[in-house]
Amino acid sequence: MTTRSTDDTVDKAARFGDAPRNFLVTGATGFIGQRLVRALLADGHRVTVLSRDPQRAASLFDGRADCIAGMDKLSPSRVVNVVINLAGARILGWRWTSARRATLRASRVGLTRKLVDWIATAENKPAMLLSASAIGYYGIQKRGDDTVLTEKDGPQPMFMSDLCREWEEAAQGAEAHGVRVARMRFGLVLGTQGALPMMLLPIKLGLGGPLGGGTQWLSWIHVDDLIGGIAHLCRSGAGGAYNFTAPEVVSQAQFSRTAASVLKRPYGFPTPGWPMRLALGEQADLLLEGQRVFPARLTGEGFAFRHPTLDGALRSLA
Repeated sequence: MTTRSTDDTVDKAARFGDAPRNFLVTGATGFIGQRLVRALLADGHRVTVLSRDPQRAASLFDGRADCIAGMDKLSPSRVVNVVINLAGARILGWRWTSARRATLRASRVGLTRKLVDWIATAENKPAMLLSASAIGYYGIQKRGDDTVLTEKDGPQPMFMSDLCREWEEAAQGAEAHGVRVARMRFGLVLGTQGALPMMLLPIKLGLGGPLGGGTQWLSWIHVDDLIGGIAHLCRSGAGGAYNFTAPEVVSQAQFSRTAASVLKRPYGFPTPGWPMRLALGEQADLLLEGQRVFPARLTGEGFAFRHPTLDGALRSLA
């Protein structure tokens, strides 16, 4: 029997409900997933983890989570109250060839459809599906475009936007079975894992400065606030699209300047964007263009960010 945690170190922002529930989590062994599962366990919930390597997953969570290798191992009689879908192959890396695009779609859209197929057969339907997406949904903003994007804005006709749209549409299939669906559009997630260590490396080496001009917008969120935002949705039961970004949006140059200040390293060494575009193709848009995204729904619902400013967020991680 699972008991509620009485550990005062469990932050109130990471309270996922007033009573223990059964959670199914995909992508649980990733940077965000590990933090989420540990927060759920600390809050006294029962967690089932979907992982291609269930033995490794069981070891990661000290045997406290039920780890299964695939959806075919999940019985229709299994009681799951909330599904949190974080699975997806890493977006940055190899060029977006047709084969790579197929892999990215399968790991996001394909897996989400399998989740919805299971929900269709489940004897006890989950109350909620919280499904990851990304602010890539909005496409890119050209430099000089200061438009603030909220959940009311739509996608663009480009691969990363199409990928997020298809991912979200797959998740919304659960609504046909009476499940409330929340679509979580993540910005750049700052933590001791993920993209941040690589982003800080040139700054630590004294090579920090504007990348590709540095005027492109960078919308980010501290991993603690991302977990807190998921907990907020689990408590409220709200559905629809949510931007998971901090209220403060910075330019890439401001990001590098702030990081250099926190790390006490020099700033000003410019890096041209063309080598990155040559190496990565369209994928370079993720770094050389950007989006100015505001979390209108989270802030409107009174969600309190622990790390609303970049300086404070980086200092908490440094």
